This record gives sequence, structure tokens and C-alpha cells, in this order.
Amino acid sequence: MNASPSPSVPAAGSVEPDVLRTLLERPIPAVMGVLNVTPDSFSDGGEFIAPEQALARARAMIEVGVDIIDIGAESTRPYKGARPVTAADELARLKPVLSDIVALGVPVSIDSMKAEVVAFALDQGAAIANDVWGLQRDAGMAPLVAARSVPVIVMHNRDRVDPAIDIIADMKAFFQRSLDIAAQAGIARDKIVLDPGIGFGKTAEQSMIALARLRELDMFGLPILVGASRKRFIASVSPSEPTERLAGSIAAHLLAAQRGAKIIRTHDVAETLQALRVAHAIESKP
Repeated sequence: MNASPSPSVPAAGSVEPDVLRTLLERPIPAVMGVLNVTPDSFSDGGEFIAPEQALARARAMIEVGVDIIDIGAESTRPYKGARPVTAADELARLKPVLSDIVALGVPVSIDSMKAEVVAFALDQGAAIANDVWGLQRDAGMAPLVAARSVPVIVMHNRDRVDPAIDIIADMKAFFQRSLDIAAQAGIARDKIVLDPGIGFGKTAEQSMIALARLRELDMFGLPILVGASRKRFIASVSPSEPTERLAGSIAAHLLAAQRGAKIIRTHDVAETLQALRVAHAIESKP
């Protein structure tokens, strides 16, 4: 585990303090756009690692209406092949571009499992922490989030896939551990979002079960984020490469929205927004 950073420095240039509440009050799910400043992410590795490319991508997402930009500097690809990097590596990728993206005015979340990296991003004005290990990998993460009083996305994860387990029971137990850690650190419950971690430590079948039974997570009384974008489970139904999975991603995200998801994380912002808006317009008719 990484050493705990000092949590006492206030975030610089933060977006409004109630950014999460504002997003969750909207009639359709908020859309989080993926921005990977990495060379090896499963779908778009290397496309946006150059600062000018990352900034152009952020501007393009804002132009089509993105609600949150989720920037990550370490590939956490949801199956074998991710290469761990140091905090120094992540910071080297973030420093040339993060403050410029924050300055565009849309809430930015930092996708990192390292408290040191999250602390830097919050100092630059990022508004949300997105931890793919749900506060359970770095002992400094929960105290940092509590001290900064920022929203945190708590994602379910596993070190290895086990096809034999009840994945929903595993998710519930994992989230309870995360919530206990959060409570002990003093993280306000209304700052927490749960993410079932589609594809992470799961078979394709388990990912689909997680989506089909998403309502079972309502037991925690917390908003749910779903990121099914371009994930491999889609190819198990309809063989395809990551960039060929737009239709499958939208299908999964519309079903997630019907099952109560409040935030959708996607690579394809314009198309996902259009699908969510059309579905909402139809469902709103008498």
C-alpha cells in the first residue's frame, strides 16, 4: 500500500461543493466521459496520451454535453494485461494536462487507486475521486477523501475471476467492507457512489448478471454508476473488437438506467447521451 498523503491541503479551484447532488438531480443519468492518458488502455490506449490530444478530447466531450470527465493515467483494463505503474508515472502523465482540463469548467473525476495521485488531482481542482478498488487497496484513500469532503466512486473489484461464486453476494460483501472503511474514516454517506465494476474480476456471464440484478444494490440506498462501455462481455454475445461495441454498450447502459443507475461512464459520449435522452422522452409520455 502507498503511504498516506497529508489530507489537510484544500482542493484548488474545485467545482461547486455539491457537484454530486447537482448531477444526481437531473432527470436522466449523468454521463461520465472516459479520458485515458495512458499508452495501454484496452480500448483507446495511446490515443490521448499527448497533452494536446487529451485536451482536444476533453473539449470534444464538453461540446456534446458530457457531465463529468473521468481522467485516468494508469490502465486498469478489466481483464488480464494491465501493467501496474508507479504514482510517479501517473503524475508525470497528469501534470501536463490536468489543470487545463479542469479549467474547461466541467467536473473532473480522477480515476486512480493511489491516494498520492488523487491528492494531486484534487489540488489541481478535480472534484471527484474514482477508486477502482473501493477504498480497499490504499490505506490513505479513505482519510484523504474524508478530509477533502469530495464525492468518491467505490468500485467492486476482485484479484481473480472465480466463475463459481455468486457475484452479487460477493459485491454486497465487498461494498459493505468499503462502507465500513468509509464510515470509520468519516466519509459522509451522501458523498458515496457505488460501481458494480462491470468486467473487473468477473466472467462475461457475471458481468451480465451484475447488470441484470442491479436493483439488488438498492439495499445500500446509494447512487449507482455503471460503466459497461466497450467491455468484453459484449463480445461474448456478439463477437467484436472494443471499437465495434457501441450498440452493445448503449444497450447495456439503457438497461442499467432502467434499473436505476444514476451515472453512466462511457467512451462514446454523444451517442450515449442521445440514447438516454430519447429513452427518457419516450418513457415520459403518458
